[in-house]
Amino acid sequence: MDGSSQILVLASPKFLGNLQEDPGGGALLPWPDGHWYRGWAPGDGLEYDIKPGTLGGAGGGGAGGAFTHLAAEMFLDGIEGCTWRLILAQADSSENLTLTFGLLNQASARIRIPLEALLRKQNLPEREGAWLRPKIRGESLERVDLGKVQHIRLQIERCGSQPVRWCMTPLTLWQKSPAPLAQPLLPKGMLLDPLGQSTLRDWPGKTRSIDEVTTRLREQSSSAINHKWPGEFSRHGGHAGGGGGGGGGLEASGFFRTQHDGRRWWLVDPQGHLFWSVGLNGVNSDVVTPVQGLENTLAWRPPAEGTFRDAHHGRPGEAGHGINFLAVNFIRSFGPQTWREHWWKIAQSQLRMCGFNTVGNWSEWPRARVVGFPYVRALQMSFPTTPLGFRDFPDVFHPNFARDAAVMAEQLRETLGDAALLGYFLMNTPQWSTAGETPAAGMLYHAAADCQTRKALAEFLRRRHGTDAGLSAAWGVETTYISIAFNEFRARLNQTARADLEAFSAVMIEKLFKTLGEACRQVDPIHLNLGVRYPSLPPEWCLEGMKSFDVCAVNAYEARVPAAEFEALSQRLGRPMLVGAWQFGALDAGLPASGPQRVATQKARGQAYQAYLDSAAATVSCVGVHYSQMYDPSALGRFDGENYEIGFVDVCNRPYEELAWAARQSHERVYRVALGEVPPVEELPEYLPSLCY
Repeated sequence: MDGSSQILVLASPKFLGNLQEDPGGGALLPWPDGHWYRGWAPGDGLEYDIKPGTLGGAGGGGAGGAFTHLAAEMFLDGIEGCTWRLILAQADSSENLTLTFGLLNQASARIRIPLEALLRKQNLPEREGAWLRPKIRGESLERVDLGKVQHIRLQIERCGSQPVRWCMTPLTLWQKSPAPLAQPLLPKGMLLDPLGQSTLRDWPGKTRSIDEVTTRLREQSSSAINHKWPGEFSRHGGHAGGGGGGGGGLEASGFFRTQHDGRRWWLVDPQGHLFWSVGLNGVNSDVVTPVQGLENTLAWRPPAEGTFRDAHHGRPGEAGHGINFLAVNFIRSFGPQTWREHWWKIAQSQLRMCGFNTVGNWSEWPRARVVGFPYVRALQMSFPTTPLGFRDFPDVFHPNFARDAAVMAEQLRETLGDAALLGYFLMNTPQWSTAGETPAAGMLYHAAADCQTRKALAEFLRRRHGTDAGLSAAWGVETTYISIAFNEFRARLNQTARADLEAFSAVMIEKLFKTLGEACRQVDPIHLNLGVRYPSLPPEWCLEGMKSFDVCAVNAYEARVPAAEFEALSQRLGRPMLVGAWQFGALDAGLPASGPQRVATQKARGQAYQAYLDSAAATVSCVGVHYSQMYDPSALGRFDGENYEIGFVDVCNRPYEELAWAARQSHERVYRVALGEVPPVEELPEYLPSLCY
């Protein structure tokens, strides 16, 4: 890194946990100030002491003085991933800011952390080269004052079964941003082979040659017509009782709808059959490897023009450039003109072979529409004339918001009469839902002075507390309604303030969801509103707004569906539940991380799938689960760095047979489990500590 703007090197860190310095690192990396470390478990790491005021002026909480960035060079040895947490701790260690991130194995990374971003005024890039998925979160309900930070800790957060061995230069404070790393150092050579597979690992199902993948794909295409749904499925994948034919005995509305039969919730398919949605997300031929800044990690790069043009996203050398090695393998097999048609033919057959009856989110749903395969779609969230209040939460009291919502809803016109559309998501895991603070608190601290929702907050508080003096007494800080509505707000929040902001967050959420939902109903009064794919069980302040959904979709990355919580939430909302995303990964098939749930082997992935699916089908409030996802992401990581072994199919279009077989067995009995005719499976695999970023 350019040393001209370097200000302060943080030296002589303390060792935490069982961390050891590793003298066996040798001269793999040309960093004269680099040190090798070895850790074994979460908590192992380093602690740097700094003087109060080093990271910012006291009292204001913002980055101040000459320092704007914290940086280091890092390198992760081995073949298993690791997640670190970088903690900025105040003197009493009760109030911290944490940044978590991962690294690619065997490629150097430059960590560049803007101090201002640590206050969540801005999001970090989703990844930068070998620096994967940096995410900022707060660990307390209070605001952290950078000026009072006295300790910086770098600790292992998650790791696999092998010791974590890494090299890094000292953490360094900079007066301006260091330059991004143009190309990583690769002490052990390139990381992806010409098929898009990892060069660092070997495993039983690894494809050995171009001829092997070409032969496989051509055989899959020629045999695609042989794969059928389970015999109990109706035309749309509903419960036909073994007949697979016409009406199901319930009201046939011609579209998917919901119904409670007195015992449990169901979906009902267009022909009147009971329907339980077993979906697969990411049925998409664009499995992109971001290569900007990682070009030297590839053993072979397809030409950007000519035969392999479809395999490139963006142009080489430009921001966002990526290569789709799944497409490369299909183009090799079928040519540049017809490869997508063969891909869909094979993908559809694999869905039927595994017994999936729904094409889930992040998929090429227009292809499903053409053949009448049940599918969901997500609206593209866009508010072109409405300012944002906090992250991607719009200024819902702005006069343009309703108009923008109406424009957004127009996307539904293209699927108005389609019986195969199960329903639509208003949005996908919005950024505000993972911020670690309520939308109202985030807006109060970060929204511009002309934010109309801040003015609405001031009036909301006036109705609660009366005068400025009443507000100041309740919040324990000298403030005014003018300050709430217009001025920069930096004060800490006491319990009353947090409760007020939670209550107003409920107002914001209800206005957001109802306005969008009503706009969609104006365009499409028939199809199901599936909500927002909330990243977890939603907090209390979300619930009133969620009553405007037809189905409440949440992600549930657990060993089994949380049945009791689902039932309580369903009763509160008067709506059925849908799992928008879940997954299980292992480390035995070519990728370095597992995602939120990890087991040891592909056989165990199948067992975990069966246990989860059966637990969901036996949950009377649940009407479906959508697994994430069809394909493994790249071993180099997707756009944000996720490189989890979670797919049903690898980059060479080889299905994970044990998982596919378990899914088929589960889906063949799903209606009997949901009807209470057979009990859910009880056998569970061994679940291992999560390894994700």
